[in-house]
Amino acid sequence: MKLKYTIQLIRPEQWVKNTFIFLPLFFSGQMLHIDLLVQTTVAFFAFSAAASSIYCFNDIYDVEADRLHPKKCKRPIASNKVSIKTAYVVMMFCLLLSMLILYFFAGNQRYMLMALIGFYFCMNIAYCMKLKSYPIIDVLIVSIGFVLRIIVGGKATNIMLSEWIVIMTFLIALFLAFAKRRDDVILYNNSGVIHRKNILRYNIDFLNQVITVISTIIIIAYIMYSISPNVIEQFKSRYVYTTTFFVLTGIIRYLQVTIVDTKSGNPTKVLLKDRFIQACIVGWIIMFSFIIYL
Repeated sequence: MKLKYTIQLIRPEQWVKNTFIFLPLFFSGQMLHIDLLVQTTVAFFAFSAAASSIYCFNDIYDVEADRLHPKKCKRPIASNKVSIKTAYVVMMFCLLLSMLILYFFAGNQRYMLMALIGFYFCMNIAYCMKLKSYPIIDVLIVSIGFVLRIIVGGKATNIMLSEWIVIMTFLIALFLAFAKRRDDVILYNNSGVIHRKNILRYNIDFLNQVITVISTIIIIAYIMYSISPNVIEQFKSRYVYTTTFFVLTGIIRYLQVTIVDTKSGNPTKVLLKDRFIQACIVGWIIMFSFIIYL
């Protein structure tokens, strides 16, 4: 039974975020190159182990606040299912595992990847301890974390990142992070309990405007990307713009989940359970796969 709660502590379901590491390989048209796929997979598991160590630290550091939260109070440490001492052990094990995976399996890029993931770890420790208390800065840190994921994916395979993939990754992460803050504000308005120190610097009107602006920028930026001469030349296809349908539909659906259903508090859970959004993602992948690989 204790193993069950230890697994919950490291949050393997959150590893879905780390699939961003595969984006550089996918867009390079080399997804079927076994050696590169193996290197990307190694980076994925190393990054996931480091991320799990951060989840452990976050739950240790926020244990008292989590106990006041209607959902987070069920987390292993907050519910006393896992001791803080055990959580520290698991945290250090995950971090050590991440470095060992890179050292033994990451090839010539091992030290660069260790540095990048080490920076990600330190940035998020600072985020857990202090930076998440500052509004706007908190969501910027989260978004930078997603950009670091694609940088790790690029370095693992020596694939140069285009400006488009960096911009789109940052914008999408920013959109999801602000949508999550909106859920936090609603929770505060309903309960009166401050679960985040910076929550008083956000409100529904502000977040609605920010989410609207960012979602609009994402759609416009993606359309510009899809009709860019460089992109058309890169993929040797004039039909990249057809993938816009899935991006537009997915964004609109997520706005519905955020504003109408008020269920954007856990973006990973939304992506894993919302069939509509899953259909958009699968449709986008299939369409792009035809364009790139066929």
